[in-house]
Amino acid sequence: MTPPKATFLPAALLALALSSQAAERPNIVLIMADDLGFSDLGCYGAEIRTPNLDQLARNGLRFSQFYNTAKCHSSRVSLLTGLYCDQAGSNSLSRGTTIAETLKAAGYSTAMSGKWHLSGNPVDFGFDHYWGHLSGATNFFTGDNTFRLGSKPWDVPADLNGKPFYATTAITDFAIDFIDEMVPADKEPSAPPFLLYVAYNAPHYPLQAPEQEIAKYKGVYDSGWDELRKQRYQKQLKSKLFPRDYKLSPRPRHVPSWESLPADEKDWEARRMEVFAAMVDVVDQNIGRLISHLKEKEEWENTLFLFCSDNGACPFERTRGKDLEPWDPESYWCYDVGWAHVGNTPFRLYKQNQHEGGISSPLIAHWPKGLSAKAGTGSGNADKSLRQTPLGMVTDQPGHLIDFMATFLDLGEASYPTKVGSRIIDPLQGKSLLPVLEGKQRTAHKTLYQHFGTDRALREGDWKVVAAKGGRWELYNLAEDRTELNDLRQDHPERATRMIKEWFRIARDVDRLKPGQLKPGSGRLSPLRFGKRNEPGEGLKAPRKKGSGKKNQKSASPAS
Repeated sequence: MTPPKATFLPAALLALALSSQAAERPNIVLIMADDLGFSDLGCYGAEIRTPNLDQLARNGLRFSQFYNTAKCHSSRVSLLTGLYCDQAGSNSLSRGTTIAETLKAAGYSTAMSGKWHLSGNPVDFGFDHYWGHLSGATNFFTGDNTFRLGSKPWDVPADLNGKPFYATTAITDFAIDFIDEMVPADKEPSAPPFLLYVAYNAPHYPLQAPEQEIAKYKGVYDSGWDELRKQRYQKQLKSKLFPRDYKLSPRPRHVPSWESLPADEKDWEARRMEVFAAMVDVVDQNIGRLISHLKEKEEWENTLFLFCSDNGACPFERTRGKDLEPWDPESYWCYDVGWAHVGNTPFRLYKQNQHEGGISSPLIAHWPKGLSAKAGTGSGNADKSLRQTPLGMVTDQPGHLIDFMATFLDLGEASYPTKVGSRIIDPLQGKSLLPVLEGKQRTAHKTLYQHFGTDRALREGDWKVVAAKGGRWELYNLAEDRTELNDLRQDHPERATRMIKEWFRIARDVDRLKPGQLKPGSGRLSPLRFGKRNEPGEGLKAPRKKGSGKKNQKSASPAS
């Protein structure tokens, strides 16, 4: 069924609205980082410098239980459509409508800057303005042949706006340009609000950053991943990010102890984490630029500003050109499971897996004019999990990328269609986050379904069944064991069986998975392999020869 059109006005502003004109619909700025782990921001535990995002958290709201789909392209599908990935038609979006299409129909201006990673072009799906790359990953200094301005090819220059080209900065440059187009200097009071979707490619591999940014982190990671993970965990506990002191998941067998590494390998590992940290730092700097520009345009007060990530930290070791510096465009560094384990502190596993390490994301919400969530206040349906922490307000209410569409329908006074062009649109899966932003307890999802490849999960209340790589299903009580250390399936076999059966029903009837994807799991845990570790000095070749044209550079595959 198509949900009824929702009323926008928050209850906290009702009295004000009765004495004046109705509140303006807000602008919406939605930012998605790429391969950023749960703990990779300062306000989520990191040592990485993210002062702009940390300030948004202090003055806004952080979610401690917000979920993605554990993979780049599937998360983008769910973010855009409010549907599960295959339900929406996966990359084609053949059974989904986008947040841009629904808000544009309601009178919003719409723009996107950054990574698309789906079929077609954003301008084919409701975005009035677009600049970025259609590929799943790109060289940060030279780009690739999928860059577009609108629907037209765009050649990546050596310099942009008087600065050496760097993808993160360029994405922000165009986002600012689009704000100026949507909010002209002589904007009328009745001018439409806007939706801006900014999809940073960072900190997705290749790990590349300007030399001066990397230098800021020299020596920070010399103590290694075992120590850094403990430090992040302690910071999370001290800042009361979680409602209770969940146990820190132990280092798995496929991650060697830091002390077991020879000195030259420790140097290599510390260096590539320095580059990753620099990439996150540059994202934060550019978010600061966006915030400053919105304030200059006098649009900040009534802008809902959201920041999230598409999956947990990435364990894939695909390094090439290790003998090149990471500010050399020919370089192609990655990190692997050791630092990915740190990125997802305190959880288990990584990008692609449906354990909490793969699907748990930061979500920061900031909206000066409309966010009214305060701890210890409100009516009988107040958010009982809402609490004030040393780093700002935190809610433990679960949410998911599929909830953005429903939220924006509420805020934009928009309607969810049953058909767009030739596309027949599936019923909306998400639920509005607006009650959470108002400090209320919203009606929770009955279930949250998770799937990518042969990794599977279903959350029902505080209970979760999960299986990795087609292996044995496990059962966890997340209220007591968010880090998934105590498998309770043998203690609650009926609950586990019922939840597993429900996963298969949703996979078949809602997500429309093919028969080959509906095979039952095995009776044992699958061995988890993350590729051969790339030892120092192996010197694999760079992805392309020096001097070759950027148009010959291959784009990443859709499953990157």
